[in-house]
Formats: sequence, C-alpha cells, structure tokens
Amino acid sequence: MLRVRGFPLARGDEKALTAMPHFLCRLTPPRPSFLADMTDEERALMAAHSRYWRPYVEVGRVAAIGAVADPAGAWGVAIIEASDRQEIEALQARDPVVLSAGGFSYQNFPMPTVALRPVEPRAAVSTVSP
Repeated sequence: MLRVRGFPLARGDEKALTAMPHFLCRLTPPRPSFLADMTDEERALMAAHSRYWRPYVEVGRVAAIGAVADPAGAWGVAIIEASDRQEIEALQARDPVVLSAGGFSYQNFPMPTVALRPVEPRAAVSTVSP
C-alpha cells in the first residue's frame, strides 16, 4: 500500500499525488487583530487580493486559499503549485496587498510530498469512513 507521510492511500489514489512542486504560503497581515478590525480601505484591498488570486484557483494553480483564525493572530494561507520559489515570489509580487506596501508579508514553505483530492469525487463523503 502506498503511503504519504505515514497515511495510507486507497488503491487508485496514486493519481492524486503530484510531481509538480507545491508551496504552503503564509500571508501575515499588518497586525494580529486584522480580521476583526480591518478598515474599509483594508477591506477593499482584501477584495482586490481575492480577485487577484481567484483565476489561479479556477485553473487549479492554487489548491486552497483562505484566512486562518489563529488565536495568536489571524493570517492567510495558500497551497500553490509552482515550478520553483522564484515563480511563487513573482506571483506574490503582483498581489495587491504586497503592492500596497501596507505591512503584509509572505513566507513560503516547500511541500516535499502532496496528496491532492481528485477533481471529481469518486464517492460520496458519507461512504468514506475514518
């Protein structure tokens, strides 16, 4: 049985593995309370940030993106497929939150092994047991 980071994959799930590098990208906002107290200007900036990344989500370059409600302070996360770190950094350099010079910063972490769900589910969630 094939295992990814110690977890078994069901037969046929090998196609969910990918050889293209993925990165976990952490977006740190200008302050820990950002999600709770952003200004109208910051809210508009975040809308532009969402519009910027949406096409990459739609074509599958971004596997997941969203806010993380960390008790120590909110931050954003994305799992992005890219050929290398320079490609990730070039995408991020065009992000409206970075262009705003408003105190946002990215940290990028390579993911040596990734298992992705298939585009079309193979079974209803109710048929999967833990």
